[in-house]
Amino acid sequence: MNQTPVHEHHNPDLLRLIPVSSKNLIEIGCSSGALAREFKKINPTCNYFGVDIDPTYTKLADRYCDHTLAINIEESNGDFFLDHKNRDCWIFGDTLEHFQNPWKILNSIRNIIPDEGCVVACIPNVQHWSIQVRLSIGDFRYQDSGLLDKTHLRWFTRQTIMELFTETGFNIIDGGPRIFNEPSREKFLPLIEELAKLVGFDPVVAINDSLPLQYVVKAIPA
Repeated sequence: MNQTPVHEHHNPDLLRLIPVSSKNLIEIGCSSGALAREFKKINPTCNYFGVDIDPTYTKLADRYCDHTLAINIEESNGDFFLDHKNRDCWIFGDTLEHFQNPWKILNSIRNIIPDEGCVVACIPNVQHWSIQVRLSIGDFRYQDSGLLDKTHLRWFTRQTIMELFTETGFNIIDGGPRIFNEPSREKFLPLIEELAKLVGFDPVVAINDSLPLQYVVKAIPA
């Protein structure tokens, strides 16, 4: 199966969460290396390691990363994580949802990450209003990219993102929603509000949780 199409754009909200003082970073799912390119402008002396499952992507990322590796880390042995025990920042930009077992990945990192290290991640929101609308009419069709990217294996909401990190030994200390201008959502929000009321859930929370396309988080070892 083809991977998510490569692109040259970086996520500014994810970039903001990366500690400026990070010395040894590793990005899982580095794509073209766009995020490395931008962080190197902030901290040019850091060591930035890019990992991606597609070797054509890591070849592009070589332009900005100090080292790259084409590998599916779920198929690697435990030595992969031990080899990177000095990495003080692990980056997952729309990557965790592509793993069969993101809980195992985060557990493996928790076992080796330095006490002062962190994980920063961007994760799609399956509670997004557009997904709720599509589900209501049975239109759940995979696409080449976006919320319904055909390479997504796991799905998360705000609540389950928090559980993902808590259950794997991390505390989320920063982050937030990524909400974009989507005028067409306004006609559907009252329906989401009514649905929440019918199941006895806070309608304000239900609406707020339907707005983000993604969430960015920064987590540290608990």
